[in-house]
Amino acid sequence: MENKVPVSIILPIKSAKAKDFDEYFKKAIDSVKNQQVEVEELLIVHTTEEQLKDVLKSYDFGTINVTLLEWTEEPNYSSQVNYGIKNAKAAWISLFEFDDEYSNIWFKNFKKYSESFPDVQMFLPVVVEVDEKGVFAGFTNEATFAANFTQELGFLTNETLQEYQNFQTAGSVIKKSLIEDFGGFKPSIKLTFIYEFLLRLTYNSVSIMTIPKLGYKHINLREGSIFWNYKYGEQKMIEDEVRFWIQTAKKEYFFPDDRVIKYESSNA
Repeated sequence: MENKVPVSIILPIKSAKAKDFDEYFKKAIDSVKNQQVEVEELLIVHTTEEQLKDVLKSYDFGTINVTLLEWTEEPNYSSQVNYGIKNAKAAWISLFEFDDEYSNIWFKNFKKYSESFPDVQMFLPVVVEVDEKGVFAGFTNEATFAANFTQELGFLTNETLQEYQNFQTAGSVIKKSLIEDFGGFKPSIKLTFIYEFLLRLTYNSVSIMTIPKLGYKHINLREGSIFWNYKYGEQKMIEDEVRFWIQTAKKEYFFPDDRVIKYESSNA
């Protein structure tokens, strides 16, 4: 390792019973182990499921500084992420998922770009989207480099988000102080909680930059995942519902008096 970066990785996990959990989880943790620079800590926010707790307690994380945080309320991605952020020690946080992988140069690139662009408060990776078989499905976050698409190439603006919603926070690196100032994910917003979060930050003039490197691999619509359930599973939404949640995000994000979002889900 060249040195350490002041990053707390937040990894929320609902269940070890997810399809191919062991395989995905090993690859995810290996992608942290194999970084060319070391992160400060990995916080895993897990539920009370006994099988999951047993797996995590017995897992060999190597030299990674790992803290296990038990989430005792109803499993909820947004609330678990917010709880992890609340407990993070580093100045920056990165959002991670158990079935995803960081590029081994991602945090090295973050270090380089954060030093070159000190005013940027959130860095997005170019995300490689794959299906469950590992077949390439597309890229996410790269749209900020399209000509005539955004006001400044490489940067995400509120105006861009009003027209285009497909941006991903997984793998991103965000200043923890932003969450403390503007709140985390809002659990009461289904489907578009990521979109509402980005709208809120850009409305408050937060500088968000996409690093022009492949930094993160994400499984697109893995069976049983939160967004898979919204599209195919028990929580399947019809087109009108999807439009409703997009419009809800657009209506809520700019009300400053409604942006004090507590970390605990019971206050959401």
